[in-house]
Amino acid sequence: MTGSSAPSLPSASDARFDALVEEAGAVSVEGWDFSWLDGRATEQRPSWGYARAMAGRLAEARAALDIQTGGGEVLASAPVLAPLTVATESWPPNVARATALLHPRGAAVVADPDEPPLPFADGAFDLVVSRHPVTTWWEEIARVLAPGGTYFSQQVGRESVFELVEYFLGPRSAAERGARDPRQAADDAEAAGLEVADLRAERLRIEFLDIGAVVYFLRKVIWMVPGFTVGAYLPQLRSLHRKMEEEGPFVAHSARFLIEACKPGGTSTSPR
Repeated sequence: MTGSSAPSLPSASDARFDALVEEAGAVSVEGWDFSWLDGRATEQRPSWGYARAMAGRLAEARAALDIQTGGGEVLASAPVLAPLTVATESWPPNVARATALLHPRGAAVVADPDEPPLPFADGAFDLVVSRHPVTTWWEEIARVLAPGGTYFSQQVGRESVFELVEYFLGPRSAAERGARDPRQAADDAEAAGLEVADLRAERLRIEFLDIGAVVYFLRKVIWMVPGFTVGAYLPQLRSLHRKMEEEGPFVAHSARFLIEACKPGGTSTSPR
């Protein structure tokens, strides 16, 4: 009697891949809290400590605006908020999350499409903050700042995490690598009538320790690989999983810059 060979059983590596991808694909990616990656990925933090520095400025401000607050987690981390604190956000699930987090702190959350104009009067705020804005509308920031007011922001720089982007999408053109240049941001701030008080940039090491971390990251940071789904990129994910098992963590680098710009006139309340 002749018989066909039995189907091969999945290897331990295949089983581990399936379990990691299934877990990462099921977890919620709402908000801007990356704590699910604890133990699965590491990222160097910029030396300037944005959240701590932001908190110091909020404690001395009278009226503060956080643009593109996400789920409100960074703003809510400040021990003291300005007497009048407002946050804007465009994505409905994040609006709900930020509202639940910030309303008990006395802060208002405004649903806003992240396009000009900001829904506030001229000179309404003496402090405007923003962590990782998608776009910075400098003329609007200058408009809503009171004389002597400060804009304080940590932003994503050019070619951030591009090692991972190019693994999935292949080499990117110069245009696709983006124009998030710190010097250009400073020029744009000055063109809007602001004075740049601080500008710093750093490139920081990221390590993805397993394929689940990669899946979670690409599901959450949706602009890295637009349209990412596990199904659409299954061959690349399997290949990367094997590479990580053989060679160790996948290493990439984030680009971050800090910019602080002040509106001339009046007396700034921002600590130095």
